[in-house]
Amino acid sequence: MVEKVEKRAIVGWRNLALGCAILEAGSSTQLLTGTWRLQHPVIDQQLCNRCGLCYIYCPDMAIIKTPAGAYEHDLNYCKGCGICAEECPKKAITMVEEEE
Repeated sequence: MVEKVEKRAIVGWRNLALGCAILEAGSSTQLLTGTWRLQHPVIDQQLCNRCGLCYIYCPDMAIIKTPAGAYEHDLNYCKGCGICAEECPKKAITMVEEEE
């Protein structure tokens, strides 16, 4: 007995959806990337001299400046890399393990 083989159409590369692409402006804010980190930064506002180096060096732009001039981390986007803590000249930022 011969089995009937189902033919499937081959999808050409031009019909494939783009991968790793942001297709509409502002859509990257929907990608909350901070959920998989193992540690997060904590700023000691008493030690912080508000130099802004943490803001400059953050690769994810997860640090925001408050209207009062202080800096805070947006943990929705912080990946816990620790660059802000390494670059802080006053050592006002410490990395703390995530709680489960």
